[in-house]
Order: sequence, then structure tokens, then C-alpha cells
Amino acid sequence: MRILLLSAYNTPSHDYWSKVLLDELSDCQFTYLKLPARYFSWRIRGNSLTWGTGKFEELEQEYDLILATSLVDITALRGFRPHLAKVPLIVYFHENQFAYPVSENQIDQVQSQLLSIYNAACGDRIVFNSEFNRKTFIDGASRLLKKLPDGVPNGLSKSIQSKTQVLPVPLRYEHIPPLALEKQKPLNLLWNHRWEYDKQPELLFLVLKKLKNQIPFNIAIVGQQFRQSPAVFDQIKSELSEHITAWGYQEAEDYQRLLNQSNVVLSTALHDFQGLAIQDAMSYGCIPICPNRVAYPEYIHPELLYEVNNKPSSELQLEYEADNMAQKLLSLHQRGFGDDNAQLKKISKNQLIPKYRMIFEQLTG
Repeated sequence: MRILLLSAYNTPSHDYWSKVLLDELSDCQFTYLKLPARYFSWRIRGNSLTWGTGKFEELEQEYDLILATSLVDITALRGFRPHLAKVPLIVYFHENQFAYPVSENQIDQVQSQLLSIYNAACGDRIVFNSEFNRKTFIDGASRLLKKLPDGVPNGLSKSIQSKTQVLPVPLRYEHIPPLALEKQKPLNLLWNHRWEYDKQPELLFLVLKKLKNQIPFNIAIVGQQFRQSPAVFDQIKSELSEHITAWGYQEAEDYQRLLNQSNVVLSTALHDFQGLAIQDAMSYGCIPICPNRVAYPEYIHPELLYEVNNKPSSELQLEYEADNMAQKLLSLHQRGFGDDNAQLKKISKNQLIPKYRMIFEQLTG
């Protein structure tokens, strides 16, 4: 089976997904084309021009199946490369532009939202990494289509919805351990996310200050950094330096060591379409403490989710969430925790790769 795999905005999580499929479906003949995850507004419209008119011998070949991420401008690419229009198409949504929280620097998102609708409309199968992702896309697309002035085909939303299914990014581990923490044990915390506004580092700062004089803890604050990161990271480093065991981007070997050393992984995120960073840590036995929103309730024990109010960001909202998150951590330290991690085991490669193979065979058979 010859499969063209396209990733137009190849973030680390997108690349993780691609490499798991390439490794685990080695009997398939993949051609993997990817573009760097930078210049978002240009990339999501320009990728079809880059691939469609550039010298890419791979795109002149014949394929049995196309597997494209939702940020590929696949409708335009098929116009540039007409022979690809006849090939069955799976569109994979790692995220959707309807569910991102509003940023003060955010530009108009309608064009990127429309792009995702076009891709979904022409896909033979539309796959999402979580039910949260699927639902927010369907709801958001339906709302946008109702606002358009004319020319929207009747039943388009229902047609798109009928082609959707949820199939998470497979975790690369064969064995997923249970979660266990003895009571009164010091907490070795891990916060392992992109250093951006949507991961809400301000909340992390508030929580750590509340814990500072109550329980013994250390924390590794790591993840992908950017030229401009929220200023609160400087405050965290200044005021909590005695608790910090690791800081910033980590090489793979160092990061794996941190996963082995940590016993609790934290999220303060406003959005997470699957939560690979959390799932990766859970695969090492870290107990997650996460907000009761986005994709987290799909695989995290309710006892480990802290309440949120889902209102626009404000000092009152942050204080409310910080109190709830701190209370979860205090309770975890006092009582300990144990769980078989059954929901996460459903996302292991052993469980999911056969389902990917089934979809591929259905569309090419």
C-alpha cells in the first residue's frame, strides 16, 4: 500500500504521530513530506503553492491513499496536482481553529477555519485525536456555515459529521503502568508544555506559591521555548528557584530521566486537543493533576481533575483555579493515590495501530 503522508505545519506532536505510524506500519510504503512549524498564517495557505508548483518528484508519483493533516491545503494541492484528486483521502485533525482560546495577538481566524471545512468536505474519512476535538470542530464549523451569506450546500454539516471518527495519536509504549503514589511522599512535579499563553503559566505560578510553605515538593518546568515567552516564567524562576530541578528545553535523554524521576505531572492549559505531554508522563507512571476541561476528562480519573469556571481569563478565574488545583495536590500528598490507568492503555500503539490499519484497508480495498 503506497501512502502519501503530508504534514504542512510539522510541530513535535505532529511529527511524533507520523513517526509512530511509519515505525508501526512498516509494511506500508510511506512517502512522508513535511514543512516546518513556523509562519503559521503563510504556511497554512502557502503549503499548496510550495508543494503544488515546486520540484517534488514524490508528488508526481501514484498513491493508493493520502493521509494529510488538517493544516494541509489539500483542495488547492489537488488542483495543482490533478492526479492526486482521484486518490482516497484521510484528513487528520490534531487540532481545530474553532477551539483555540482568544489571544491578544490573534489575527482573524476565519480563513484557517474555512480551510479546515474545505478539507473536511473533500475528505473520505475525517479523523480526530479526541472527542473534544471532534465535537468542537463540528460545532464551530456548523456555526460558521450558518453565518455565511449564501451558496452553502444544504446538509454540508451533516455530511461532514457522518465521515468523522476519533482515533488518538498512539502512544509509542507497549506497557502502560498503573498509577500509584504513597501518602505523605514528597511530590516531584513536572510541568512539560509549550511556553505560551494558552498553557496558562500564570496559574502555575499561583499554585506553586500556595504550595510553597505547605508540603515538600520539587518541580521541573520544561518544554518548547520561543523568542517571546510569557514574562511570568521569569517570576517563577526568581521566586521559586529552590524548588526547581530542571528548566527549559531538554534533550531527549535528559527529558526521559525527568520522566523517570517525577511522580506527578501538571497541566494548567486552557486548551489541549489530546494532551500528549500529559499522556507521555502518565506512561511513565506520573499522576496527572489537570483541569476539568478540553480532552482531559476522556482519559484522566475524575478525582485528579480540578474544577474550572470556563470564563474569560481574569484574576478571579485564576485564583479560583489555583485554589482548586492546590487543594488537589495537597490531598494527593496527604492521601496518596492508586489507579490501573485503564483509559490510557486504550491509547497505546498495541490498541490503536490495528484500527489505523483497518481504516487504510477500508479506503483502499
